[in-house]
Amino acid sequence: MKLTNETLKDKTFWAERGYRLPSFDRDDMIRKTCNKPTWIHFGAGNLFKAFQADACQRILDMGLGDKGIIAADRKEKKPEENDNLTVKITLKADGTTEKAVIGSIAEKVYLYGSEDRLKEIFEAPSLQMVSFTITEKGYAIKDPKGNLLPDIEADLKRMPDSTETYMGRMTSLLFARYIKNAAPLAMVSMDNCSHNGDKLKAAILCFAEAFGDKGFINWLSAKVSFPWSMIDKITPGPDASIAKLLSDDGLDKDTPFVNAEEREYLVIEDDFPNGRPCLEKAGIYFTDRDTVDKVERMKVCTCLNPLHTTLAVFGCLLGYDRISDEMKDADLRKLVENVGYKEGLPVVTDPGIISPKEFINTVINERIPNPFMPDTPYRIATDTSQKLSIRFGETVKAYMKSDTLKVSDLKFIPLVYAGWLRYLMAVDDEGNAFTPSPDPLLETSQAQLSGMKLGDEPDSEKLKKFLRNETVFGVDLVEAGLSDMIIRYFGEMTKGIGAVRHVIGAM
Repeated sequence: MKLTNETLKDKTFWAERGYRLPSFDRDDMIRKTCNKPTWIHFGAGNLFKAFQADACQRILDMGLGDKGIIAADRKEKKPEENDNLTVKITLKADGTTEKAVIGSIAEKVYLYGSEDRLKEIFEAPSLQMVSFTITEKGYAIKDPKGNLLPDIEADLKRMPDSTETYMGRMTSLLFARYIKNAAPLAMVSMDNCSHNGDKLKAAILCFAEAFGDKGFINWLSAKVSFPWSMIDKITPGPDASIAKLLSDDGLDKDTPFVNAEEREYLVIEDDFPNGRPCLEKAGIYFTDRDTVDKVERMKVCTCLNPLHTTLAVFGCLLGYDRISDEMKDADLRKLVENVGYKEGLPVVTDPGIISPKEFINTVINERIPNPFMPDTPYRIATDTSQKLSIRFGETVKAYMKSDTLKVSDLKFIPLVYAGWLRYLMAVDDEGNAFTPSPDPLLETSQAQLSGMKLGDEPDSEKLKKFLRNETVFGVDLVEAGLSDMIIRYFGEMTKGIGAVRHVIGAM
């Protein structure tokens, strides 16, 4: 069976196989959306189809809206043969799945190839929201040294009619709206990066200022919003086992599908000058900017990311291939519980709209152990030197500032710091060499342990000098009073084969 508008009419086929179908008049939705668009999304990949498109579909199913989404990709890879329909498979922690057909995408356009249609969409007064999931790199305009990227520098000279970069074209489209009617608009980054709205705004303003039209710049400042958002949902690449499931259901081998975990969080600053869909009815949170920031800090500094990094570092040392399998290891499970519940929650940033305790409960009991999630310690350990300062350093700082807690009470976060030092040796707990994950400071960090072998005594002075690096660790760990404990843990984990397991098992 091919997935098309026509085959959706065979209700019996889909019902017998347990698929949730769109219950709204899809032809009517497509007509209304294309005539008076309200929402266009750039970066229409797996996350978008599994999350935002499904949320829009729920609104349509409830009769709370009659417009869908226009989805925009960079370039057309192959002709659309499925009427913009996608199968969504929800991967539940108990090993079961839920199946749905997502039909809220009314039209698909392309950044390179649909220029005229994109201009029409941006000029429509009805357009309320332009959203993005294009990764943090999509907003980059400067290199790490603060210099304009070459393609950006060249594109700035082409404003506004001949731009070629992503942000250049966005600015050109906004300029077309300004010239046509200057109607207000919300530009909403939904990418998983801190203060994402500011990154998008900075990129747009860079182009607008180079163009030099003061009226346009004033309109961007007064009538165009750039809300912050926080998104959290694991959407792995299409899995072969899910492709087989669809095949067993009798679907065509080329049926487009996404597979994703059940839990999802999207918190958006409620700043929409031209109105917005009532997505709060589909579980999306709308709040103020400060609360968005607090939700992100809750997740990144306490309730999810530190646990992932803990499992990544020790998973590499203990030879695990999947993060989910580590949660079957009693020692590792106890370790992440202590990092999260015992040391993190006492100083967690509580956003008020989501309970930190409930959030971490789902992370430890549902999300990380989910057997469908293919995340590996190797992948999660990527760029660890860039993550330690936020994922653990903020908690250490909170203990240092507290009137009731003592830094010396921390035992498990120092163990993670020590575990990363042990990881830098690139030798696992069985004494076998392994390749550490990519990291911009890998070589520099490994140099702090140069010549160190299992069985050697740590060079305390050299390590203390490294542990003073606030850029890596978030705080001066010597000044914080944690360096001696970290070096002691590290020394115990380098005594020989099996020492890492012995140390975490004794905690």
